[in-house]
Amino acid sequence: MTRHRWGTVFVGLLIPTLAWSVDHSAVPDFKLYVGNSRGDDISVVDMASLKVTGDIKAGERVHGVCLQGDGKRLFATVETDHTLRIIDTSTKQTIGTVKLGGRPNQCAATPDGKYVAVPIRDADSVDIVDVAQQQIVKVLPIKEPHNALNNGSNRYIYVSSMGTHEIDVIDLEKMDYSAHIPAGGRPRPYVVSPDGKTMYVAVADLHGFVIVDIPEQKVKERVEIPAQHTTLRKLEYETPDTLTHGLALTPDGSELWVSSLLDDSMYIYDIKAKKIAGRVSTGTGPNWIVFTPDGKYACISNTDTDDVSIIDVKSRGEVTRVKVGKVPKRLAITSTPQATTKMR
Repeated sequence: MTRHRWGTVFVGLLIPTLAWSVDHSAVPDFKLYVGNSRGDDISVVDMASLKVTGDIKAGERVHGVCLQGDGKRLFATVETDHTLRIIDTSTKQTIGTVKLGGRPNQCAATPDGKYVAVPIRDADSVDIVDVAQQQIVKVLPIKEPHNALNNGSNRYIYVSSMGTHEIDVIDLEKMDYSAHIPAGGRPRPYVVSPDGKTMYVAVADLHGFVIVDIPEQKVKERVEIPAQHTTLRKLEYETPDTLTHGLALTPDGSELWVSSLLDDSMYIYDIKAKKIAGRVSTGTGPNWIVFTPDGKYACISNTDTDDVSIIDVKSRGEVTRVKVGKVPKRLAITSTPQATTKMR
């Protein structure tokens, strides 16, 4: 595995992260896809009615879900048979199945839908799948991989290594790593700022997050969020070292919302003021969070209550809890073609 300084790849990585935008001249029709990790399906929530409008059968123990940029194809990783399912969102039917190299985790797709990266936990590797060919075209080594992330680039994908406490960047043109970014601990989920310069990482044994400077490949700050409860009660579907599992930036990049398994809530961190600016209660075991592209709602999966908290971002109040399948975890959200995605 060759290591490189970030400066050689930063310009190429930064530009694509700004390339995609949502045109709201049409009425948005957002759909939330909820992977049910102890079920065989993905719940579909209509964000206009805030109700489940259907489910997609995908195989027992859905772990990861991700979408291509136009929302026409959904990708799901299935633990029991070690597959990546390719799903047509208009018909809710599986149109392709790719056999993977082992037990998969959270996937990430390029906006153009050409590639999907799938971390393989029990093989210390990440599979790169060519969607058109429906086959693995590259396998890269990585110690204890966990979550993959795409930040709007057709060339670069992030994948976390819990074994080496870093986030690695895959260059899909070279089919190799182009950078290795320190995470400041054993990484759980992570997000990247809209300008591609800052990474926020949830790490094991921290009720909070780590702030990382991407160009400098340097941990800048470790933010510990004071909690109302000092000890973690036993959660059936989470490890005891995980105090914060999910975090996400608002679409405008002004706030970081961070889940608390100690307090069953979301803490809101003001990026500019560098302080906690609020807290909102959720269901039990808040796991993953996504925002609607218009920034109106935050959606949080709750593993121990089998539901999703829908929070109004402006008022910071829970609007409803939507019952879904068994042990919901990973989430993906997009708009249907009525709200078109286009290049700037």
